[in-house]
Amino acid sequence: MSDDQSSRSEGTTKSWLERLSQAFSSDPESLADVLEVLRDAESQNIIDADAMSIIEGAMQVTDMRADEIMIPRSQMVTVKSSSDPKDFLPEIVESAHSRFPVIGDSQDDVVGVLLAKDLLPLAVNNELNWSRIRETLRPPTFVPESKRLNQLLKEFKETRNHMAIVVDEYGGTAGLITIEDVLEQIVGEIEDEHDVDEEAHIKSRADGSFAVKAQAPVDDFNQFFNTDIDEEEFDTIGGVVLREFGHLPRRGETISFSGFTFTILNADNRVIRLIQVRRRDTQ
Repeated sequence: MSDDQSSRSEGTTKSWLERLSQAFSSDPESLADVLEVLRDAESQNIIDADAMSIIEGAMQVTDMRADEIMIPRSQMVTVKSSSDPKDFLPEIVESAHSRFPVIGDSQDDVVGVLLAKDLLPLAVNNELNWSRIRETLRPPTFVPESKRLNQLLKEFKETRNHMAIVVDEYGGTAGLITIEDVLEQIVGEIEDEHDVDEEAHIKSRADGSFAVKAQAPVDDFNQFFNTDIDEEEFDTIGGVVLREFGHLPRRGETISFSGFTFTILNADNRVIRLIQVRRRDTQ
């Protein structure tokens, strides 16, 4: 790189850093200005697309609550403390989760958290009984529905917990949330070898909306919501949403069509990943 090119590069970097510093020194209302500066830096290849996506995700979680992304109570996989371990073991294996809330008389009575890995030595030693299992249970962590995700992530890191039970205003179990759920809002969807896309394209949320993967087939979307969105032009609902926007939308952008409101939950400058879908008659 020549001296002139190096000087121009340094000048460009200094310029957007100065603008960024000014944006951060302003009132909180300048968050949009901060994003504008960062996106300008992205367009100049000072920040790459992946880094920008993570920055946007990190800024987004400060405005999100636990009840927006939690696994609702109806979809929780739990273990009853009154059941025979041999009865719930197949469900644990099938679900492929690593942690399970253990409940007492009702789903509001969470008495502990069972780690699947703790069952292996018990099974090997033929000690798979509740007297031994209780010794391995971890104390449950409870958080309110209104818990901010950035605060929750900090607590997860400090306590080294990976799961929390979300409770409603009456103390009842509303759902559960994991550290992976929070991180996915920042870095995008994290898939492991146990994730089954076909079974997770559409998930109901506690607020009555649905989290829909952009890669969900239009045919599946139509069957689930009893709609008739054209399946000829696009294979996925993400493609349909992209067409309606007319541009690659950012996180938080919203559009309505076919009786639904679609809000982008996760995307970068190349692809839409996750969409919130809400029936317009329920808003």
